[in-house]
Amino acid sequence: MDDSRHDLFSVAAAKKQQESSRSLEKDGSNVPEFTVSEISGALKKTVEDRFGHVRVRGEISGLKIAASGHVYFSLKDENAVLNAICWKGVAAKLPFTPEEGLEVRATGKLSTYAGRSNYQLIAEWMEPAGEGALMALLEKRKRELQAEGLFKAEHKQALPFLPRVIGVVTSPTGAVIRDILHRLSDRFPCHVILWPVAVQGEGAAGQIAAAIEGFNHLLPTDEIPQPDVLIVARGGGSVEDLWAFNEEVVCRAAFASRIPLISAVGHETDTTLIDYVADKRAPTPTAAAEMAVPVRAELRAYIDEVSLRVNGAMHQRLRREEERLQARAGSLRTPQQVLEHMAQRVDDRGERLNAAMQQKLRLLDDRMARLKVALSPEMLRRSISVHAERLMHRGALPAALITRPIKQKQERLDGLSRMLESLNYKAVLERGFAIVRDEKGMPVTRAQQAQKDMNLEIEWADGRKRMVVDGDGRS
Repeated sequence: MDDSRHDLFSVAAAKKQQESSRSLEKDGSNVPEFTVSEISGALKKTVEDRFGHVRVRGEISGLKIAASGHVYFSLKDENAVLNAICWKGVAAKLPFTPEEGLEVRATGKLSTYAGRSNYQLIAEWMEPAGEGALMALLEKRKRELQAEGLFKAEHKQALPFLPRVIGVVTSPTGAVIRDILHRLSDRFPCHVILWPVAVQGEGAAGQIAAAIEGFNHLLPTDEIPQPDVLIVARGGGSVEDLWAFNEEVVCRAAFASRIPLISAVGHETDTTLIDYVADKRAPTPTAAAEMAVPVRAELRAYIDEVSLRVNGAMHQRLRREEERLQARAGSLRTPQQVLEHMAQRVDDRGERLNAAMQQKLRLLDDRMARLKVALSPEMLRRSISVHAERLMHRGALPAALITRPIKQKQERLDGLSRMLESLNYKAVLERGFAIVRDEKGMPVTRAQQAQKDMNLEIEWADGRKRMVVDGDGRS
């Protein structure tokens, strides 16, 4: 045992000197006697004094995160196992998430736990043991996130063509933010909002995730407007330097972002997990600025070119339509010609209609005349008398039974004949009246219907005459 350290038994030597002498008197032995607590305390002091600051390399085994947040695990190699504990406050500050099977370097102190009679490492800091361990952890996390679908193309959002506001998540110092601002100023100046974060080291992953979530919680009506696109960027570095962008909390924040996100972490050859989750991956921060906005000068030139092409196409179309209109106009009649043609058709149809009506009226007059002759009392009496004589001659019916109804019918027929004669307009004409008809043969019953130069036809009992109304409304 090292002479500079306290001897295991020196702590209790003075106390046990007298007890040893009494023990020697009883059983003949000079070995001092200790309680269990005394032994445990002496061992704890010795171990902590001897190994107050150590760095241990080993593989994490038996990882367990208690409800209190403390992390319990073991460090092992091919020959031994060392129990370890990482308190909640320390675990929250680690630059990575401890995982089963990961080889790490743990810095802290050795102590004992009397309740189980074992010794353990109280880790005050941990980091993956070399690039190989980091790459193994990276590949494992990549497979897990890919299995969850965080890398699928169907979840990628399209970048806006011309964003009004761009949010940048990066360090406020250094060349990255200057390069982005300079490139945006050259291409298309716009409003840029910087959310300053640490891009490596303790707490960097949490700050980056919080910045992405913070931008997404902004509203268009807020004093600080919500960006149309986000750029998460930092310069190049080692795997350890870029590790914050491989953390699960950062990847999930990028996946949940409703704002399209461009990752620009490291140089072109550097790849982090956020590159797989982001909507677009830029090889450098400068390239991210180029992705975010078009070149204003090129856009203006394109707009000018399109405007010229549109104007030219419109003029050409107008010329073609004008030629087509002129060609069609040559085959069309003038409105006057159309009206004259329609007026001629109206006159022709009017004359034909008038002639047809006159013909119809003459036919009706002839039919009425035939009916009048056929239904005259003399003809009916003669016909009835003939039929009555035939019936009486044949002896089919008694004479009284035949003549009485015939007489009644004749009387009724005489009444109807007189009524028909009184309703016949011809009889009215015989009494000195006349019928006035217009050019279409329709009756003119009012003086105001007779307009100047209007052709009228007047029918009397003995014939018809045509006349024209003069300017005073007289014929």
